[in-house]
Amino acid sequence: MSAKNIAIVALAAYLLPLSAQAADQQDAARYRDCLAVSSIKPAAALGDAQAWEKTGGGAPALHCAALSLIQLKRYGDAGARLDRAAGAAAVPDLAFRAVLFTQAGNAWLLAGNGAKAAQSFSAALALSPGDADLYADLARAQAMRRNWQDADLRLGTALQLSPRRADLLVLRASARRALKRYAEARGDIEAALKLRPGDGEALVERGLLRQQLGDLGGARRDFQAALKSGSAEAAAEARENLEMLKP
Repeated sequence: MSAKNIAIVALAAYLLPLSAQAADQQDAARYRDCLAVSSIKPAAALGDAQAWEKTGGGAPALHCAALSLIQLKRYGDAGARLDRAAGAAAVPDLAFRAVLFTQAGNAWLLAGNGAKAAQSFSAALALSPGDADLYADLARAQAMRRNWQDADLRLGTALQLSPRRADLLVLRASARRALKRYAEARGDIEAALKLRPGDGEALVERGLLRQQLGDLGGARRDFQAALKSGSAEAAAEARENLEMLKP
């Protein structure tokens, strides 16, 4: 449940709800242009968005500024703007408001601020209570705060909504390992591997569990298997853990 596993939601698909709220076609075009530039020349897009904010650009200007700040790795500033955009009166679409809060939560995670992330994800959940991914996001925020009990609870809810999600089972196994509920953690990992045999993330998590229980040989085998799983992220984590197992 590291911040390395957090990805900002793809944003291009969410342009229209705010474009529809722009004061006129000129503002809508400015918003689209600003979003397009934010990933190529984020400093320039940020300057334009900030100037637009001062002249009443509202939520679209805040959104573009936030995306530019994410590209510039100023994640905390981005999270604050996304929270403000999500709370703006000019965003009547509840689904898009939830998306903005979700993006804010992810930005706060990247900033390393689990408390702020939990607030943003909770606000998103209030608008979209049936979203399993949001419960998982909130669990990640609580894991960053080392609130493993709440992380386990949120992942349990996520799994009630999506019971055949191997990724959620792996995340819950991580929380349960931190809680030293080893038998339950092992059960989650084995269930995940039944759903997705050879899954790299599940193999890494099982390796970590075995390592924590003193089974270094089993841990090494799992990390080596994860190297061949086809997941670059799992392979990188497995390689790192294999290095730590060297005598």
